[in-house]
Amino acid sequence: MGKPVIIYKDKLSPEERKKYDHGFIRNSFNQYASDMISLHRSLPDVRDPECKQIDNLKDLPDASIVITFHNEAWSTLLRTVYSVLDRSPTHLLKEIILVDDFSDFDHLKQPLDKCVASLPKVSLIRLKERFGLIQARTAGFDASTGQVAIFLDSHSEATEGWLEPLLDRIARNNSTVVVPDVNIISDDTLEFIIQGCNETEAGGFSWDLIFRWHVIPETERKRRNYNDCHPF
Repeated sequence: MGKPVIIYKDKLSPEERKKYDHGFIRNSFNQYASDMISLHRSLPDVRDPECKQIDNLKDLPDASIVITFHNEAWSTLLRTVYSVLDRSPTHLLKEIILVDDFSDFDHLKQPLDKCVASLPKVSLIRLKERFGLIQARTAGFDASTGQVAIFLDSHSEATEGWLEPLLDRIARNNSTVVVPDVNIISDDTLEFIIQGCNETEAGGFSWDLIFRWHVIPETERKRRNYNDCHPF
């Protein structure tokens, strides 16, 4: 259920300690711990009880999920894919498009081709040069066939009921660009850390165009009648 993996590095053998350090250096998170976790790991239902009572529209559009990556660890990439496959209603999941932004790790070559070929609704695009996040996402969007495009990072995990509320907001107003409530995965223990709805912050930019997280202002909380299940 998203519990932490506690590793006592000083108790590892020299060979295993080398793997531990190499994984952290290469990925900036604990790949050693990630590789110990099931690719289909269970996660808690993080929704507020009141959110579960909200009735979404019955006739929702389907979605293409675009996941871009460059030299991503195998376990985190596949866990992202499987979380979408395992927790998305079949009729709403049109496809998952993986976009390889010119990776050079061996496990992202033939092994990934073989894995993708065995998965339903999953396809793989390989870019011929490094384009960066936005252009890689654009390539995935251009290839998508769903009514809605959703972009996910390659080291994220979808939880129960993640998709329907996003599609509901777009179905009610197709000019809406929806951002989900994002929880935290520890870079050290891979613990799935749940943040309450009342802890939600909004992403935005400062005047010097630096991305920052902002506390939801009192005026907005008041407009929402202090109901943390309402969008803002």
